[in-house]
Amino acid sequence: MASSSAFLDVARVHKRFARVHAVADISLAVAPGEIFALLGPNGAGKSTLLRMLVGITRPDEGRIQWPTMPGGQLPGVQLGYLPEDRGLYQDMPLIAVLTYFGSLRGLAPRDAQQAGERWLDRLELLPRAKDKVGSLSKGNQQKVQFAAAVLHRPRCAILDEPFSGLDPLNQELFLGLVRDLRAEGTTVILSAHQMSLVERLADRVFVMQHGREVLAGTMPEIRERWGTGVRLILTVDGTAAGVGSQTEALAAIAAHPAVVGVSRGEDAAVVIALARGQHVGDLMALCASRLSIVSVRTEQPSLHDVYIDVVGTAAPATPAEAA
Repeated sequence: MASSSAFLDVARVHKRFARVHAVADISLAVAPGEIFALLGPNGAGKSTLLRMLVGITRPDEGRIQWPTMPGGQLPGVQLGYLPEDRGLYQDMPLIAVLTYFGSLRGLAPRDAQQAGERWLDRLELLPRAKDKVGSLSKGNQQKVQFAAAVLHRPRCAILDEPFSGLDPLNQELFLGLVRDLRAEGTTVILSAHQMSLVERLADRVFVMQHGREVLAGTMPEIRERWGTGVRLILTVDGTAAGVGSQTEALAAIAAHPAVVGVSRGEDAAVVIALARGQHVGDLMALCASRLSIVSVRTEQPSLHDVYIDVVGTAAPATPAEAA
């Protein structure tokens, strides 16, 4: 549903390629200044949707509109785009590449060079400013491509797989950079596969599968819709404390009315998903009677847990949709 207060409105958008219905009836709204994460497995239609937002391709049906912009269109100089596929000039020095991309986005050459130098310093690459792009590692090239996408301070940054090729330290660096963009007033739309990073970063998430929406909202809203409360993580010594095998013990625990599901985790852990608002005293007594428990802890279901469950159970596209 379109929103008059939205920064971006996408309404009933479809995109087909031959017999593939890549984006099927997608509607969403992005608020000004938020970090909006577009999620889904490979082939879900995320990159196709992002390319339509940028204007590289156009929808077959539906509307993409920027309500706060004159005529509902976002000028290219106010947009920053980090594509999934790297598009840097390998034989040019880093600073020349950034100066060139800044000039394309409306900056005067001197201003573009100064902005490029500031970003290289911020990304710990200033000593290599005159090195050719092709001499950099994959992760450092990703840093340069990110800088090229945002050095002109766009109103909106669209980032397709921004964490690709980054080690854990540089992933942390990028988390801070994206938060800084939001703090400076930039609306950020990103697509990524690193669920733990997205959960720490995004204000809202939108999950696609087979070109369709399967889940959307904030993390509290998603946990509410997913239907579970906290999870109990029991570390056990691998043997049943009472009668029967551990498999029988887990079956008995799964049948308890407070339990949504039981699974085996890592390091001899038993993971028990609980229904919301349930008392667990008698459940813990049952667990203690059937399992040799070493330790107990609780945790909220993560975005990774919800994603695996929702995407894994999403219905495939029908023949009519695929056609």
